[in-house]
Amino acid sequence: MAHAARLHESHQMDKMNNKQTHSFQAEVAQLLHLVTHSLYSNKEIFLRELISNASDACDKLRFEALNDPSLYGDQPDLQVRVSFDKQARTITIADTGIGMSEQEAIDHLGTIAKSGTRDFMSKLSGDQKADSQLIGQFGVGFYSGFIVADKITVESRRAGLPANEGVRWVSGGSGDFEVEQIERAERGTSITLHLRDDAQEFLNAWKLKQLINKYSDHISLPILMEKEEWKEGENDQPGEMVATGEWEVVNQASALWTRPKKDITDEQYIEFYKAITHDNEAPLSWSHNRVEGNTEYTQLLYIPSHAPMDLWNRDKKAGVKLYVKRVFIMDDAEALMPTYLRFVKGVIDSADLPLNVSRELLQESRDVRLIRDGNTRRVLSMLEDLAKHDKHDAMATEGDVVDVVSEDDKAKEGKYTKFYTEFGAVLKEGLGEDFSNGERIAKLLRFASTTSDAVVVSLADYKARMKEGQEAIYYITADTLAAAKNSPQLEVFKKKGIEVLLMTDRVDEWALNYLTEFDGTPMQSVAKGAVDLGKLQDEEEKKAAQEAAETFKPTLAKLKEALKNEVEDVRVTTRLVDSPACIVVQDGGISSQLARMLKQAGQPIPQSKPVLEVNPEHPLVKKLEGSVHFNDLAHILFDQALLAEGGLPEDPAAYVRRVNALLV
Repeated sequence: MAHAARLHESHQMDKMNNKQTHSFQAEVAQLLHLVTHSLYSNKEIFLRELISNASDACDKLRFEALNDPSLYGDQPDLQVRVSFDKQARTITIADTGIGMSEQEAIDHLGTIAKSGTRDFMSKLSGDQKADSQLIGQFGVGFYSGFIVADKITVESRRAGLPANEGVRWVSGGSGDFEVEQIERAERGTSITLHLRDDAQEFLNAWKLKQLINKYSDHISLPILMEKEEWKEGENDQPGEMVATGEWEVVNQASALWTRPKKDITDEQYIEFYKAITHDNEAPLSWSHNRVEGNTEYTQLLYIPSHAPMDLWNRDKKAGVKLYVKRVFIMDDAEALMPTYLRFVKGVIDSADLPLNVSRELLQESRDVRLIRDGNTRRVLSMLEDLAKHDKHDAMATEGDVVDVVSEDDKAKEGKYTKFYTEFGAVLKEGLGEDFSNGERIAKLLRFASTTSDAVVVSLADYKARMKEGQEAIYYITADTLAAAKNSPQLEVFKKKGIEVLLMTDRVDEWALNYLTEFDGTPMQSVAKGAVDLGKLQDEEEKKAAQEAAETFKPTLAKLKEALKNEVEDVRVTTRLVDSPACIVVQDGGISSQLARMLKQAGQPIPQSKPVLEVNPEHPLVKKLEGSVHFNDLAHILFDQALLAEGGLPEDPAAYVRRVNALLV
């Protein structure tokens, strides 16, 4: 970042006062224009962001001081002060945190990561209230000050530096900013906002306290403001509130998760979630617990209501915030939550981990493994609770008698369906990552089926509806719901009224390798191996199939010869009713869908040929016998079977030529 800042600076040195003028990075200038012209409808967020930054600065000092206590100097207290000056029309947010050196002020206040800016711009929706919530999410919270200010002055000194190495940073939020070295006795940072004419409403102690209580009450540091008292006016002048010079704490000044649950309202839980995630929507659910036993810790875990844009980036650091004895340690402690639950947000405060714990130590710690297991169980319990209330809904629609549903239960209705729409595909990763909880995860999965396009069918629902004599849970994987519903492989199942699960997530093929049975009933892909309906196929059907196979033997032999380069085998099938042919893979082989996915990803594909199954009762198949165009018809059959299950012919041009020749 230092290099980037130097690329964008234009040096105008004034040797008398040591001032330097630097140009903003182009992305910052673009962002500032947006902030000052588009986000004015939700001005109050500036205070939330600047207090949040001040709190982070104090957390950073506390963390660095673990190894170097001298950084505290003669200022042992960590706090944030908010003050205002009506005459000067300024608001100042000051902290006693880590502070900045001159170079850090240039780097951090003039440059931001380009990718962060691009992502920020791409997520803007035009809804000013929603867009303003994105500011903190992309690490650009400082610039929200320009929503209300036409000039910002920052004075800072980094912990450990002498008093004469303070820095002053000043900008009007246009194209450049000034930096100069100053004498500053105190460690930390003060940010002074010179308010615009349309932001004078914030020069009011009651208004500022209200915003602090709304957005920053959860912050564990004390936030102080000057006390005020009423002073009567003289000589017929009106009275006014004046500062007394005494400072008072205006927030709870204790970490929310350390308070008893009975003292915390739902609104406070939701505001805390919004503050730590910069999400503008309330979470679906949360769980707050103190865990005691082999290891002691407090967990406050949230399930968001929508997926972040980088949910599928498994390399992105994700996880919960880690505190040790209320000291902030790290933001994304991924070791405390399995990857398949990477959408979970929240805080873990451990009483047993060492204060100097690192990411490397987290991977090896026995206490961390216990916390991780406890967090996993807790999240799965939260999901089971949401799913149970969705079940209430389903039962009620079927006319069953249900218990009286409480107001709390009603609030949860429909939430699991919303969760699964956003995160269901990620949850499936747990089948291959978390064998100890595989059964619990399997019960939480939902699918569409041949009886429901909605993704609401659980494996338990399916099993409860299985036909008498049915010995497997049948499913099919495909790229889309339409492709799955219209697959030729389903024809005999539809004819017999057998429900088949329709799986269309990219992760399904991989996940089903780890889910071979559910509650003692095997899982069976309808596109793998020969179809065997067991007791569901009567003796007459079996006999007719055997006779057809015998009669059709000569034609099968000719088909195998014609398609020897494309298929492993050609056989008669009973699974087809209306279609002439379909593609299946051998038991244990990889499906056509998975092969396509591997190919798209540039991954090697195991060499295997599919099996072509033909319907001897279909007119096109019957036409094969004695046809002078046998070879062309054979290839058309095979290519059409590929197309029907979402694939493409190896040589599309040859397929078109064959079809055209027969049409002519």
